[in-house]
Amino acid sequence: MLQRSGSVRHAAIFCLVGLAAAASSCSSSTGVTGGTSASVAPGTTVTGSTNGTGTTLPAGHITWQPNADNPRVETGHLRVPADYQHPSQGTFDLYVVRHLADPSQRIGSLLVNPGGPGFGGTDLAVQAEGIYSRTLVDHFDIVAWDPRGTGESAPAIDCISDYDHFFNTSDITPDTPAEHQQIVDLAKEFAGDCVKKNPMMGFTGTNNSARDMDRIRAALGEDRISYFGFSYGSELGATWVTLFPHTVRAAVLDGAVDPTADLIDSNLQQSAGFEHSLTTFLAKCSADTSCVFHNDGRAEAAFDALMLQIDDHPMKVAGNRPPVTRGVALNAVGQAMYSDSMWPQLAQALADAQHGDAAGLLALSDEYFRRNPNGTWDNSLEAFQVITCEDTVDRPTVAQDDADSAKFRAVAPRFSPSTVGSYFCTFFPPPIDPRVTITGKGAGPVVVVGTTGDPATPLTGTKKMADTLEDGHLVIVNANQHTGYGVDTCAGNKVDQYLIDPTGHVPADGTRCN
Repeated sequence: MLQRSGSVRHAAIFCLVGLAAAASSCSSSTGVTGGTSASVAPGTTVTGSTNGTGTTLPAGHITWQPNADNPRVETGHLRVPADYQHPSQGTFDLYVVRHLADPSQRIGSLLVNPGGPGFGGTDLAVQAEGIYSRTLVDHFDIVAWDPRGTGESAPAIDCISDYDHFFNTSDITPDTPAEHQQIVDLAKEFAGDCVKKNPMMGFTGTNNSARDMDRIRAALGEDRISYFGFSYGSELGATWVTLFPHTVRAAVLDGAVDPTADLIDSNLQQSAGFEHSLTTFLAKCSADTSCVFHNDGRAEAAFDALMLQIDDHPMKVAGNRPPVTRGVALNAVGQAMYSDSMWPQLAQALADAQHGDAAGLLALSDEYFRRNPNGTWDNSLEAFQVITCEDTVDRPTVAQDDADSAKFRAVAPRFSPSTVGSYFCTFFPPPIDPRVTITGKGAGPVVVVGTTGDPATPLTGTKKMADTLEDGHLVIVNANQHTGYGVDTCAGNKVDQYLIDPTGHVPADGTRCN
């Protein structure tokens, strides 16, 4: 299902979507209850030992309920401390789903996460038979959960209700001070609404989600457990193997982020990745007369002209939706870059826009922002921004963010042409518990999967994850899409064999598939 990182500069936010897109010290001004929170020391197991405060947390309990549609699926809830430093001060209720293994072949549980941050993960268990190999489904209970602040877990992050107002109206290349100020004001309004409406948001960062994983492990009654994460799920998994290395049986990180990058570097890497994918798409379209955006072999020039036209004259669409701006059009492009299976849809949308119909571009943009048929949006992208900002101490000023826009235009002139900043975390309060430094020390071998044409988590960053982990093993898949599991038999077999036998089937670092 999904993903992580910061913001792509042409839009307010962009995240790293995996499976779903292919089939992202506390001041008193935070409004967060429960006080400040220190990091739990690496290697500390929550259950049966102290959590860094001298307090022992007993294992929680999950009462499983059967699923009427599938006898192999069970659902439940687990309460976890909001603040592990002060576990008596509030809780999150995690929604947990598991798909049961074949009892005769069962090895144990496999925790799974689709990415984000901000997206619920339980669909990975509900739909396990369509996502994972029969081998994994038979050998493992596939256990997924909606991370704190997301999905059906409670309380869920909820900042806004009108995405059009915040993300679909401003001009990413403002011509006047008033247009510039509108972008600043929207970013400030968004952050203010998040703080006002989410008193627990300071405890939604990745460190606490990793601690929740240890609570799930304990509730399942397993001393050591396996993990398979996609996209941002790689960052979550890497945080978990760093904090709780002695509980790790095996871990796979597919579509991994660069764990050493700060907010701007992460965004620059992602912008460059999307630019590369867009360049590949346009080149293929120019070379293929069947591509509906072929434009006599000049798709690149036609794209540039169309973007400038939309920038100067946003395109009206049916109903009461705002006109399609250049930012909206680039959101559509970004959505289609997650997999080359979506490129024909993008080509059609661009061709239609050339003839005055921007409905296809708006539909792709709405797909990214997860707009529902009834005109509402879910909270995924709101949670994405909150969690991302809780993970980083970076709070650039408006002037700093504006100055950095030139760096993005340099690495991604088509995909990130904004002349001003996004102010993604600028107006958020300082984080309570920024993400720990990832090492994976003591966790044993961790398999890291990357694809050659991944726009959201470029292979250079994935390699950095493998290199940063104490015992990372990189598997490279040749594909134009985000995440590599399921692309070919080679990668699938490498992952499956390792998870089944993490001591006897660790792939060599740098293994190439396809």
